[in-house]
Amino acid sequence: MQETLIARISSVLVSEKSLEGLVRQLLEMLELVTNMESTYLTRIESGKNLQHVLFSRNSKKMQIPEGLSVPWEDTLCRRALAEDRCIIDDVPSHWGDSQAAKQLGITTYVTTPVRLDDGSLYGTLCAVSGEKQKLDGRSEQILQLFAELIAQYIQKEQLLCQLQDANAALTAFSYTDELTQLPNRRSVFNQLPQLFSQAQGTKRFVVIAFIDLDGFKLINDRYGHETGDDFLCAVGQRLSQGIRAEDMLGRIGGDEFIVATTGPYLDENAKDAAQTFKARLSPLLIGHYALEGCHIDYAGASIGTIAINPALSTPDEALRAADTVMYEEKEHRRRQVH
Repeated sequence: MQETLIARISSVLVSEKSLEGLVRQLLEMLELVTNMESTYLTRIESGKNLQHVLFSRNSKKMQIPEGLSVPWEDTLCRRALAEDRCIIDDVPSHWGDSQAAKQLGITTYVTTPVRLDDGSLYGTLCAVSGEKQKLDGRSEQILQLFAELIAQYIQKEQLLCQLQDANAALTAFSYTDELTQLPNRRSVFNQLPQLFSQAQGTKRFVVIAFIDLDGFKLINDRYGHETGDDFLCAVGQRLSQGIRAEDMLGRIGGDEFIVATTGPYLDENAKDAAQTFKARLSPLLIGHYALEGCHIDYAGASIGTIAINPALSTPDEALRAADTVMYEEKEHRRRQVH
């Protein structure tokens, strides 16, 4: 029996990939070892003073329903922990005032705490029966072993969740511009191929706007770098609030931003698509900026827009083309000023 139990536990630890799967197997084994009618795992929510039945196995008359929540102060588990007792084989005599025990007809009660490494009480592992059962120390040892296995699995899952959260946070950080909180250059270059693939599948243009903030150096020189940073953040906010949900936005460095989207179908005019996109973005950046310590009336940015057939160009080629158009736009704006 002992060798069979050890073999089954070993197999379960290897095969089960979820807490529920592990617990259900252990509850079944606990029933076989103790000959109890119901076995179950609880979770104690101390902040709300509640005990929840997470998983249960009810093979006979006794029924402990999953999902049951009861006040922790009124439970047999709390009483057993307070008295440091694992097995009570005559509940009516020992805890005759327990209404829950009377209603369920509990005569024999076995419980052990499920504690995590930091000493916190996660819950309890229990077995109950309406009959008087004589249990030896071996049953108590197995109950405690199962509780330890469950605690270890819970901690492993918690650690995995923490690692996943940390990885997600690290990934988000590595793809976010620290100043403006917009997607950064790495993010833009990561998203563009997906945008190209999507546009190619629907036979649409990819429309890209390369934005360079005219006069940004003058703002930095005149008002200081902190004001320059505030201005960049304000530009990022205006772009974020003005673009559409399907548009892709990022700051690729310095005073340069990228906005890209899927445009009209390929049978339409590419030049018109680029001009329409530019006309939608240009007004977003023109106007009054109320920054910390100063006010700036900004005449706008140089924006180079292109509409590209995604089947005939790579994202890198498209960005270079948009950059070229932006510099042509910048020269044109300079000539107008002078």
